[in-house]
Amino acid sequence: MEPQEVIARRIAKELRDGMLVNLGIGIPTLVANYVPPGIHVLFQSENGLIGTGPIPEQGMAVPWLTDAGGRPVTALPGAATFDSALSFALIRGGHLDLTVIGGLQVDQKGLLANWTIPGKMIPGMGGAMDLVSGAKRVVVAMQHTAKGKSKIVKRCSLPLTAIRPVDLVVTELAVIAFPGGHATLVETAEGVSVAEVLAATDAELIVPDDLHRTAVRPDVSTRESAA
Repeated sequence: MEPQEVIARRIAKELRDGMLVNLGIGIPTLVANYVPPGIHVLFQSENGLIGTGPIPEQGMAVPWLTDAGGRPVTALPGAATFDSALSFALIRGGHLDLTVIGGLQVDQKGLLANWTIPGKMIPGMGGAMDLVSGAKRVVVAMQHTAKGKSKIVKRCSLPLTAIRPVDLVVTELAVIAFPGGHATLVETAEGVSVAEVLAATDAELIVPDDLHRTAVRPDVSTRESAA
């Protein structure tokens, strides 16, 4: 199983019936493919769509129906489209129950850096700052390392997205929460030891006695690929 799928499947377990959920670009979009049976969730795309479904099958994409990153999405029965002003009113007004967002770095206090890398051209600022500030709960979906370097760091070296800490980070190796502003290991993936997680993590992690080990383990050979 690819790391991205491991991450998306685990995050899908955070969904609750009736939630309004924003899915960011990249790994977060995969979460829509793994909604648990019996759970009805409204997915929102910040470019102005509520009611997105799974990624369309090959040949079934509609050119004008895309997520915020321009990638094709499906629309479920009852879906609604609207302008960016209304979309960001939902985000800034605190109406999102959950946002799933990608990350470049998360520090040991839960602060996220994900919107830019200095010196690299970007198409625009995007909605990450609004999402992290406005959603009721923020979950970061990212791989644990990139090019052999930990993305869970003591202190972010990249520009911060917001001063609000995120609630949860899900990687292919572990699930990390930040109660009281302290990075705390919540789960390790199946077959992954605490020692492996600590070795791949630059930040200082609190390891509780009641640690869960319920996530799915990816193919070891894919762990080092960048998100």
